[in-house]
Amino acid sequence: MNEKTRILVLTAPDEDDLPGLESVAERAEVRHARDEAALQRHLPETDVLVVTDFRTEMLERAWPADNPIRWVHATSAGVDKLMFPALVESKIQVTNARGVFNRGIAEYVLGAVLLFAKDTLNNLRYQREHRWVHRETELIRGQRALIVGAGSIGAEVAGALKVLGLTVHGTARSERDHPPFDHVYANDQLPELLPEADFVIVTAPLTPATAGLFDRALFQRMKPEARFINVGRGPIVKTADLLAALQAGEIAGAALDVLEEEPLPDDHPLWDQPNVMLSAHMAGDFIGWRRALGEQFADNFERWEKGEALFNLVDKGRGFVPGK
Repeated sequence: MNEKTRILVLTAPDEDDLPGLESVAERAEVRHARDEAALQRHLPETDVLVVTDFRTEMLERAWPADNPIRWVHATSAGVDKLMFPALVESKIQVTNARGVFNRGIAEYVLGAVLLFAKDTLNNLRYQREHRWVHRETELIRGQRALIVGAGSIGAEVAGALKVLGLTVHGTARSERDHPPFDHVYANDQLPELLPEADFVIVTAPLTPATAGLFDRALFQRMKPEARFINVGRGPIVKTADLLAALQAGEIAGAALDVLEEEPLPDDHPLWDQPNVMLSAHMAGDFIGWRRALGEQFADNFERWEKGEALFNLVDKGRGFVPGK
């Protein structure tokens, strides 16, 4: 009988094997699956499933009724796409990649804040048009940022913005003092906080409570000079309502790394909004990020082998890793 832990890595067809697992492969049997047939073949003989490809419908179809899996690890911070009923209702532990993407996302947000304050979108536009247009731009010191989602990513963003002299407030399930935030307020205070914010930044996970949270009514609570930045999850924002708010001048601009529909259709009007920056769900993907994900799993696997509690354990009912 094979006494090694059996690990299956679900990988996209066009991706290389997840790097960073060299130390794991020395002590465990590591397999890779890239299609549904391989999943159906290997899942009934798997102790630990590592998910790098979030084709959840395929995984759900292949999910064995008599399931030996004891641990599922998601190589992402958000686990919303992975939370299908059979997994949620099981006793299987789920962990995520909390921490790996924090700094990359914080630097992306920092760049977006500076882009808006220094009117860089117009600089690039005028350069393409060969026009010399002098303007004055903003100082961000003393401006106010509101981070919706005061978890580990939100805290990293807050720390980066504090260095530049912004006042940074956050929202979370409960009100508390939580450095580096100046203060964290309860989620239900969001509508009252929005009119004071110069930058509204979404870092929250997608949950039933956050799905469709930012609608036209919330955008109308923001001041016309405010900018909106979403690095959380696309479905937190109703795209049509955001577009309407931008076109009506109810907010001054948006930087969107995640969208309700991905990829964004090539004929969508957001592409041509002059006050919008779009990126392809890449804010946290720094050079070497896939190896960092593999190495993070390897560290957690050491705890698994020793019988220790896993880190980044997801509360499956809530859909995220609870804060400390």
